[in-house]
Amino acid sequence: MKRSEATRERILEAARGLFCEHGFERTTIRAVAAAASIAPAMVIRYFGGKEALFAAATEIDLRVPDLAEVAPDRRGEAVVARFLERWEGPQAGEELPVMLRAAASHEGARAKYLDSLDRQVRPMIAGVCPPDRVDACMALCCAQLAGLALTRYVLRVPGVVALPRDEVVRRVGAVVQGYLAGD
Repeated sequence: MKRSEATRERILEAARGLFCEHGFERTTIRAVAAAASIAPAMVIRYFGGKEALFAAATEIDLRVPDLAEVAPDRRGEAVVARFLERWEGPQAGEELPVMLRAAASHEGARAKYLDSLDRQVRPMIAGVCPPDRVDACMALCCAQLAGLALTRYVLRVPGVVALPRDEVVRRVGAVVQGYLAGD
C-alpha cells in the first residue's frame, strides 16, 4: 500500500470512529486530524471538507443477497441473515452505525442513506415482488430492518441485543417473508 493510501485509510478510520461516537455535527476536521495523527490541512487535501469526508467514511455496500437464488419460502430469513452478517460479521465496519445515526439528524446523510437503499435494496426487492408492490414492500422491509438496526446496534436495547442470532433470523425473517410474499 502506498503511503498516500495508508494516510487516506488512517483518516477514514479516524473519521468513522468520531462520526460514530459524536455524530456528524460534533465531529470536526481538527478532531479527525488529531485522531489520525496528521495536520488538519491533510484531511482537507485528501477529502476537501467535512461533507466529502463523511461521504467517503460512510460509503456503504449492503451486500444484499440475490433472492432469485433463494427458495421463495426462505427469502425473509435470507435477507435477515445477510443483514445480521453485515452488521455483526467479521467484515462489519463502523460505516453502518455512523450512517444510521447521522441520517436521523443530518439531511446530507439522510439523502445518502436513502440513495443507498434505492440503489441496492430496490433491485433486490424488484427481482421478487410484482411491480405494483415493490414500493410498499421496500418501505416495510426497510422500516423493519432499520428498526432492528436502531434497537440492536445504535440504542443497544438490552432485550434486543440479548436475542440470539438464530431467533432474530427466524422471527424477523418471518415478518420480512410476509412483506416479500405479500401476506
